[in-house]
Amino acid sequence: MKHFFKKKIIIPVIAGMLLLTTSAFKNDFFEIAKQLEIFTTLFKELNMNYVDETNPGDLMDTAIKSMLANLDPYTTFMNEQDVEAARINNTGDYTGIGAKIKTHKDKLVVVEPYKDYPADKAGLKAGDEIIKVGDVLIETYKDYAGDLLKGAPNSSVEVTYKRQGKTQTATIKRAEVEIKAVPYFSLINDKTGYIVLSKFNNKAHKETLYALRDLKAQGAESIVLDLRGNPGGLLNEAIKIVNLFVPKGQLVVTTKSKVKKYNKTYYTQDEPTDLNIPVVVLINGRSASASEIVSGALQDLDRAVVVGSRSFGKGLVQRPKILTYGTQVKITISRYYTPSGRCIQALDYWHRDEKGEAVRVKQEQYNSFKTKNGREVFDGGGVYPDVLVGATKKSPVATAILDNDLVFNYATDYYYKHNIENIDNFEFSDSDFSDFKTYLKTANFSFETDTEKALYKAFETATKEELNDNIEKDFNTLISNLKQSKSDVIDENKDFLMEALTEDIVKHYVYREGLFDYYKTHDARIKKATEILNNPAKYAEYLK
Repeated sequence: MKHFFKKKIIIPVIAGMLLLTTSAFKNDFFEIAKQLEIFTTLFKELNMNYVDETNPGDLMDTAIKSMLANLDPYTTFMNEQDVEAARINNTGDYTGIGAKIKTHKDKLVVVEPYKDYPADKAGLKAGDEIIKVGDVLIETYKDYAGDLLKGAPNSSVEVTYKRQGKTQTATIKRAEVEIKAVPYFSLINDKTGYIVLSKFNNKAHKETLYALRDLKAQGAESIVLDLRGNPGGLLNEAIKIVNLFVPKGQLVVTTKSKVKKYNKTYYTQDEPTDLNIPVVVLINGRSASASEIVSGALQDLDRAVVVGSRSFGKGLVQRPKILTYGTQVKITISRYYTPSGRCIQALDYWHRDEKGEAVRVKQEQYNSFKTKNGREVFDGGGVYPDVLVGATKKSPVATAILDNDLVFNYATDYYYKHNIENIDNFEFSDSDFSDFKTYLKTANFSFETDTEKALYKAFETATKEELNDNIEKDFNTLISNLKQSKSDVIDENKDFLMEALTEDIVKHYVYREGLFDYYKTHDARIKKATEILNNPAKYAEYLK
């Protein structure tokens, strides 16, 4: 009977499963091969027969980016320059002039010279516009202009730049540049240490460990770990940093994927540096990915009090895959989950609204989870702090102001118009903010809202239908009121914009290191963190 059962039932079932699996694989493979063949023949015919000359590289770049645009923004194609940029981001080492540079079509703008590196020693300042490198004009250079500043150690490069309308030149001797994961650490007071962790490259754990040990040797009995503005990086480094404060063998993060080999659980591997030292973690809306793993895990394990504003909400994991000719594709392979089981991904890229934009997870759709001590935490919208400080919801208008470099440009002008001898006494005033709003008008800042687009489209349709005579006056009134509303929105975002302006202005005077010194005495979140750590009972109460 058993033999009959195996022969007549089990074997056919297994064979059927194998057939279905094989068929599914073959069908999938056939569909991929079919689409590739269609694309290859189309690409060939297009380049051979189009009426004008085509650039195959540009066409392919557009095709790839358009295809990936339908997925999430972290699944990206990386050309040779992108691969090198990723290497620098992960290692923190490269050879160049030692400055953060922003590339425009006709110039390279110095965003931040690193203190005591070649660009700084040559006298370059934030806001300088490099228009020529050696004999090469940036506006006519067709490749990535930023590469012109790189070269062998001790080699020299002459740059021509504009500063406040005047053209100048400087000769810069290139050097090896190390971008630190921990650009700053010091004592806030006799008992409180402050560590700034700006990125999760392959030196993040090593530098954080060094800072922690150094501060403890100086007498620190508590730690403020600043992850604000940290966009993330290497997953393993995040786990090691959590491990500084939690026991060996502790679950930190779980990844889940449709590909089984990417389903992993990550535990701490080493003995902790300090299990008991009180910790406050600072986060904001630009703390993402690995920053959220660290802050979310320490929150879930009731090992730190999280202070600030809601984090970015990136709960996705990417992995680079090597392609041909030195290129790569970075693919989102899984979602990650903190120890309590929550995924803090805020945007749903697989469901789009009518404008084709990712849908934000609504608060009523958040799921509740429990920390180790039973505190309630939620998924779906980033890491929400235990203590909310300075929560400013950035509007599209404020985002447009930042994206158009208007805060940075105003800070540059401010630097050349004001001689501040002691930056520690600096305060961006209400009159300064009024001046900034005037600057926005002179800079012809314009931001067309969706409401304006809809009104103009409706009026255009009314004009075509010859119905505009009776509604033109009302239309103009609506547009005028809308412009006033946009001005009011700038005032509503005053606190956010003033913080951004203060940060850029201080950096112009005293570099990034000076900004962190300034923070220690002026920043509201650091003040709140210090207040919590100075009161052990209050600290413990937050973690109950």
